[in-house]
Amino acid sequence: MLRENFSMKTFGDSINARQKLAELLQKKYDPESSGFISTERFRDLLEAHGSELDPHKLEVLLALADGNADGKICYQDFVNLMSNKRSNSFRRAILQGSRQLKNSSLTEEVGLGLSQRLVRHVAYETLPREVDRKWYFDSYTYCPPPWLILAITIAEMVVFVYYGLQLDRWVLQVSSPSFLKSPLPYHPQHRAQAWRYLSYIFMHAGIEHLGLNMAMQLLVGVPLEMVHGAARIGLIYLCGVLAGSLAVSVTDMTAPVVGSSGGVYALVSAHLANVVMNWSGMKCQFKLFRMAMALVCMSVEFGRAVWLRFYPPAFPPCPNPSFVAHLGGVVVGLTLGVVVLQNYEQRLQEQSLFWIFFCVYALFIFCGIFWNIFAYSLLDVKLPPAP
Repeated sequence: MLRENFSMKTFGDSINARQKLAELLQKKYDPESSGFISTERFRDLLEAHGSELDPHKLEVLLALADGNADGKICYQDFVNLMSNKRSNSFRRAILQGSRQLKNSSLTEEVGLGLSQRLVRHVAYETLPREVDRKWYFDSYTYCPPPWLILAITIAEMVVFVYYGLQLDRWVLQVSSPSFLKSPLPYHPQHRAQAWRYLSYIFMHAGIEHLGLNMAMQLLVGVPLEMVHGAARIGLIYLCGVLAGSLAVSVTDMTAPVVGSSGGVYALVSAHLANVVMNWSGMKCQFKLFRMAMALVCMSVEFGRAVWLRFYPPAFPPCPNPSFVAHLGGVVVGLTLGVVVLQNYEQRLQEQSLFWIFFCVYALFIFCGIFWNIFAYSLLDVKLPPAP
């Protein structure tokens, strides 16, 4: 029927084959070049050649066929599926499909290697819909690997070890007189140095501070990056970091800021909120226990930060680092972060709610900048001396 020296499987692997098959489909099933074929002919094609397709892709194609009430299939949706791309029209067809996917799930797959089991585990940890989990399992290739969170974590470890050796202190490094003299932490006297609003994430108050942040960052951030990509996760992380330092400059104007808690809390809170919002669809094991453990870790780390802030400073009148950055990260995670993570592989520029939250966030950044320029002098804030 359509076997002209290439198969449906080849279609998924070769650009030239994809083009040939698209042309052949058009010639055989759409001589008028309308860009569509009937769902009846499309189903005949799938029945004839479905054995050559990945079973998960075959299920989605069948759902695509049954989801088009107007009785026709767009070529581009078919091309998108076979090239591991998902257009909005394709997603709408799947969501509106009258046919339910088979009851078989990824958990029933046997004979998987270690890397495949890891991908399956990540899919169930982060995605609430079975069709998305299967899609992710089929299309993920570890290229590129989840490099962003790993790179940030390694950099934080290197900086901590460097200052640990330099200060000869590993616990409560912040109590060292030379700690805040680094060019990295945010300090209100140096708020004109714009890089400090971001670079403070590489400095930590002590090994207990670094350890808790690293644990949450790796356990939550790496799986999220594997699913959503470095761009989306980097956006949430960066927005949480910047919101944390600006929140401190507005609400706790005399305190310095150290630690990656702003970015970490943005990721963790966005993930937890996504799990709660899609509770019935999340199939990860021990999800209630894992949520409880994440909340315990966040509470312990936040409680440590609050205690440290109000603990008598080692070098008055300079206060200890602020805890408000944690709250800034949580707000970003519960707003911007939830929207970014909610729709798997849907373009952010096409999500109206994303742009609403992003505009609100941009307005906060704009107001925070003006606050730092004018408010300190207008309010006659007495700042601690520069380190």
